[in-house]
Amino acid sequence: MVSWWGALQRWRDRKALRQRPIPDDLWALTLARFPFLRLPEPDEQQRLRELSTLFLDRKEFHGAGGLSVTDDMAVAIAAQACLPVLHLGLEAYDNFVGIVVHPGEVVARREVVDEAGVVHHYEEPLTGEAMDGGPLMLSWEDVAQAGDTAEWGYNVVIHEFAHVLDMNDGQADGRPPLDNPALARQWGPAFNAAFDAFCHAVDSGRETVLDPYGAEAPEEFFAVACEAFFVAPTDLRHAHPDIYELLRNYFRQDPIARH
Repeated sequence: MVSWWGALQRWRDRKALRQRPIPDDLWALTLARFPFLRLPEPDEQQRLRELSTLFLDRKEFHGAGGLSVTDDMAVAIAAQACLPVLHLGLEAYDNFVGIVVHPGEVVARREVVDEAGVVHHYEEPLTGEAMDGGPLMLSWEDVAQAGDTAEWGYNVVIHEFAHVLDMNDGQADGRPPLDNPALARQWGPAFNAAFDAFCHAVDSGRETVLDPYGAEAPEEFFAVACEAFFVAPTDLRHAHPDIYELLRNYFRQDPIARH
């Protein structure tokens, strides 16, 4: 059954690559808008384009708030989403299908119960949100500005898809599934030490390379670190060399060496 399904998926992938490739002009436009997607190795650049094509074939895009998702918008999202899984494989995103794109940030109504059992209601502005099993929500305004916001390590697409990777083992805790035993042993001590130091820096009011939102929880620290790893790697390695090394081994990519 598994081999039959795998053969069927490979046939579908070949068909999608043959019949619905991303047009040359649209791919060139995407690379021009988001320079961090320009990979110097031709094989890697071609793989990113093919993964993006297959991503578009497997996922379903839905506009919200009156927004119509155009081809250039879908390709922009697909290419940024596929950069982290360049060497992990698109199967890492198999646990969801739907992507909902809003014109800008949305306000979500939240409810929490404190230790005394009192229910508190509040509103939270969101530029993206990943839920286990989907759908995944994105603000197009933030996606479209990713070429500019890369300078300060911000990328909403990579952030939310980092959460998808994190949740592949059934929980969001800042530790994605790790097949490498050596990396699995290193992850906990290095990640926890970096997270604790980062939280202390944020609580002390010190300026940080990573978005202070990463101090909210280990899973958020992982997500903001992934953003910086791909769009501001030199800054990340300078501030958190241990985290850069963990992510380099996990993603099997070295953005600093690449550029």
